[in-house]
Formats: sequence, structure tokens, C-alpha cells
Amino acid sequence: MQHTNSNSHSLEEVHESVAVGQNTSVWKKILAFFGPAYMISVGYMDPGNWATDIAGGSQFGYTLLWVLLMSNIMALLLQSLSARLGIVSRRDLAQASRETYSKGINVVLYGLAEIAIAACDLAEVLGMAIGLKLLFDLPLLWGVSITMLDTFLLLFLMNKGIKKMEAFIIGLIAIIGLSFLVEMFFAKPDMAEAAKGLIPSIPNSAALYIAIGIIGATVMPHNLYLHSSLVQTRKFDRTFKGIKQAIRYNFIDSVIALNMAFFVNAAILILAAATFYTNGFHEVADIQDAHKLLEPMLGSGWAAPLFALALIAAGQSSTITGTLAGQIVMEGYLHLRIQPWVRRIVTRLIAIVPAFLTIFYFGEDSTGELLVFSQVVLSLQLGFAIIPLIHFVSDKKKMKEFAIGTITKIASWAIALIIVSLNAKLVYDEIYSWITTSQNPVYIWVFVVPLALAAAGLLLYIILEPFVRKEKDKSARGLHMDQVMLYELPEKRVYSNIAVALDFSKTDTRTISSALQLGGNTAHYTLIHIVETVGAMIHGDLAEDYETGSDMEYLSRYRDSLREQGYSVAIRLSFGSPKKQIPQIINDDGTFDILILGAHGHNWLKDIIFGTTVDAVRHKVKIPLLIIKD
Repeated sequence: MQHTNSNSHSLEEVHESVAVGQNTSVWKKILAFFGPAYMISVGYMDPGNWATDIAGGSQFGYTLLWVLLMSNIMALLLQSLSARLGIVSRRDLAQASRETYSKGINVVLYGLAEIAIAACDLAEVLGMAIGLKLLFDLPLLWGVSITMLDTFLLLFLMNKGIKKMEAFIIGLIAIIGLSFLVEMFFAKPDMAEAAKGLIPSIPNSAALYIAIGIIGATVMPHNLYLHSSLVQTRKFDRTFKGIKQAIRYNFIDSVIALNMAFFVNAAILILAAATFYTNGFHEVADIQDAHKLLEPMLGSGWAAPLFALALIAAGQSSTITGTLAGQIVMEGYLHLRIQPWVRRIVTRLIAIVPAFLTIFYFGEDSTGELLVFSQVVLSLQLGFAIIPLIHFVSDKKKMKEFAIGTITKIASWAIALIIVSLNAKLVYDEIYSWITTSQNPVYIWVFVVPLALAAAGLLLYIILEPFVRKEKDKSARGLHMDQVMLYELPEKRVYSNIAVALDFSKTDTRTISSALQLGGNTAHYTLIHIVETVGAMIHGDLAEDYETGSDMEYLSRYRDSLREQGYSVAIRLSFGSPKKQIPQIINDDGTFDILILGAHGHNWLKDIIFGTTVDAVRHKVKIPLLIIKD
């Protein structure tokens, strides 16, 4: 039975899968909460960061170090807001947007989020493929194809539990950090000059382009979606004290993890500045060129292999978290819940196909510019993720007493203003350059300018919308019917005890209406729903997760609505797989005359993706089965 409840959990497979003991020591509690921020931090040291850091260091020396520091401070604040949203509201950023904005706006925001994830994954896939080429001389197209195997690694790690996945990611981070620690030892940078790089300055427009790329590579939009979901893997006491404690411990987790990411990014930029800029190599923006030059310039045979090994570790860890972000965005905005392996293959293909086509058409030499461009694309998407996030964590209806205070609001809006302003200047400069240099600028006026204006209009809308009208409360799904419409009914009743299986979709209206036509006012109806969460699968009727409570509430609303109309109605909430639980309820009861079950009209392809309940149930029940198609 395909469940379409808007209150489904983010990353259902691992939701609240890590219990935080209430009677343990402070250190054990801190360790239990540690993990999500490390998963996030890999996005801050992915191959896209390498490209912008190498470009910045080789072209401008240590000058742009301050951009890295500023980006890290921005990231820390925004990631803490994202974690707060997930901890308090039990919604990820995509789910919160879906419940707040109209369907049309959400579709556009979903599209922009997918573009950001595709740009991010493009960098990660290319980075890992480049690393494989550098170590094993493997063609880039082969390396890109091999990254499809990440899908199966992710499925394996998810099955082992979120803590095992976090441990794997932390292991990869350790490889990256140690590699660059050794590289820094070989490079012997001028730390006094590096310290001067912490003083803000933008030498020219080229530096601005790189700086925006660094911001986009550091404060990544998909990480905001991901963090708000990953913090929900911890199960803790949902009291005021428990929530406040979770927010505090997750902040400590973020401080440690993101500062580690800052160290890696700073090390890459300093390495590029000390190795390339100081020796007159100012145009090294390609990771492959950087790799070739490291060994002869640093005088160590270890420099190049360590660089390639760290690059593979960065690409591998980032592809895993990028795929998870794709799942969160798809489920959150579209509420499309498909089989895990299908979903992950789709999100991996979104990254692999652009990378494959780019290398195929433009050659392997195009990867350096493509990596920097992908990070600029990420930065351009940031406003569409940051602004809704700030609105949500400021909303006392969503956050109650955990809504952010005035100082945090001011800092958050200042960050949003900086990012949006920098992006606006970049877009204006690029479009102006295209118009003035193009021989036929009419195409730019017809296609590019309207697109830029539409994006600006959307950004303005999501900024002002919460201020000009009250937020629509979409959290309560309510009934799909105000009054079940009855048609002319036969006088004689054949069925007196009718079972009705519901899945809280639009099919429910037809299913209940058909049941009432068969039984009328004299029959007794039992409304059945199966909770399919991970907690339900494991704990059965002992499950006490959020979805169990909300499903019981909605089932009770159906019952109460029908009772008000004079019908005799009972409800049954069960747990696990609908294919097993529905037949068990019907056969164990032994008194039902007929089972009425809704179907979604899937074809064979959709059955593979979504799974099918109807066929499994009809072969197991011993009473007539009426299937109602959507």
C-alpha cells in the first residue's frame, strides 16, 4: 500500500534509529549526537571546493583566505539553523517548504534544488573520476561510469545503520585531513603571508567570480536539506530540556566538523598559493594540472599520490551525501516515495549523465572550468534555500519557544543579503558582458534576461510572502471528504460486516463511498490502516513514533466523520507490511463479509518502482475482495 501521508518522516529507513540514553553520562550523550555534522562536512571539502581553492590560491595567492573563513562562519550559522529546524519541527527543509508554499512554487523550488544537487554531484563525480585517473591512469569516462557503484555502497551502508555510515564517512575525512597535513609539511608555506590573507579584499572581477565560487562550494544548498534530515536520526526525550540539549549538542558537533572542513579547504588554498602562485604559475585551475606540478615542485614522490588519494576520498564521501540529499529533496517536495534502490539510481544518474556528456563532447580538459562553474551554480541557488530556512526557524508556530532570537535573525538575514547581493552582481556582470560582446544579443534579451528576471521575482516572492499574509497551515491533512456522497442504493443488503483498507490517499473517498453503497446504514464498517515506518516494522504495536500517532489521529477522523452521519464504524491500526498485515487481520477476525481495497492503477513498471499490495492480498484473504481503482 503506497502511503502518501504528508507527515511521513525524512529518511524513513533511519529515522530515530539512534537512541540517546537519558541516564548516561554527558560524554556518552555528546557521542550519541555526534555524526550528522561530519556527514555534512564532507560537502564542504568535495572536489568542487578543490577546484575553487586551487584556482583562488594559484591566481591570487593567500588573498582569498578570508573568503574561506567568512564562508565557514556563514556555514556554521546556517547549518545550526538547519539542524534546529529538523530537531524541533521534525521536518526537513523540503518538507517544511512543501507545507508552507503553494504547489507551483514548490515545483519550482524542487527544480532549483535538483539543479543544485546535480551541480554538486557533477563536481563530486568528476572529482572521483579524476582521482581514479591520477592514481590508476583510468580514462575519465570509465571513472565516471564506475561512480554508479556508489549507489550500491550507499544501500549497503544504509542497511548497516546510520552510525556505520557516519563511521565510514569520518574514516574518509581522516584520509583527506592526513593527506593534506603531509602536503602542507612538504610545501612549507609562508604563514605570515597566509595570516594577511584573512584581511578582506577583492582585487578584481575575476577574484569576485572565484570568491562567489568558494562561497557556493562552502555554503552548499543541498547540505541545508541534508542536515535538517540527518539530525532526525537521533531519538531523544521530546521534552523542552531534551530538545534544548539536542540543539546544543548538535551545535557542538557542527563547530568541530565544519572547522575540520575549513582546515582542509584552507590547506588546499595555501598549498596552491605556496606551490603555484609563489613560483609564477598563476593559471593553475585544473585539478589534473595541480597534480602534475606537485611532485616536481615539492620534491617528494609522495605528494602526487597523496593528492589523488585524498581526491578519491573526497569524491566518494561527497557522492554518498549528495545522493541522500537527492532522496530528501524528492520525497520532501514531491512526496514521491519509491523503492530505495530505484531512487538512488535516479539521483546518481542525474549527476553521471551531465558529467559523461560533458567529457564526451568537450574532452577531458574541460573538467577544471566545469568544476568551478558548478560551484558558481551552487551559489546562485543558495538564496532559494537560505531564505525559506530563515523564515521557518523564525516562525513561532513551527518552532514555538525554540524560534531564533532577534540577534540570530539579524545575522541570518545579513548572510542572506551578502550572498544574494554577490550573486546579483555576478549575474548582472555576466549578462552585461554577454550583451556587449555578442554579435547577436537578441537571443540573450529573449531567453536569458527573462529567466534572470523570473528568478529575481521568485526570490522576492519567497522573501515577502510570509510577511504579507499568514502562513497556510498545511500540516493537518484532514479528510479527503466533507461528506461522503451516496447514490441510489439497493434495498436489500448482502454485506453486514465490511472491512475497508485505507492508505490516506485520494482513493480513500471512492473506497469508503463504495463500502457505504454495499452496506448502507445497517452494516458495520471497520476501517483498517497499516503503518509502514521502520519503527513499526521493528517494534510492531509497541511503536510510538510520530507517524503512528498522526495515522491514528487521521483514522479516528474518518471514523468520527462517518459516525456523525449515522454509520457504525470501528478502526484498526496495525504495523508492518500491508501485504502481510491486511490478510492477517481479515483471516484472524473471521467475521468480515467482504474486504474493500483501493488500488492506484499502477502498470508493471510502476509496480516495480512502488511495489504492489493488491495482488499479494487477494491471494491470501478468504473472503470476497472489491478493488477500487483511482
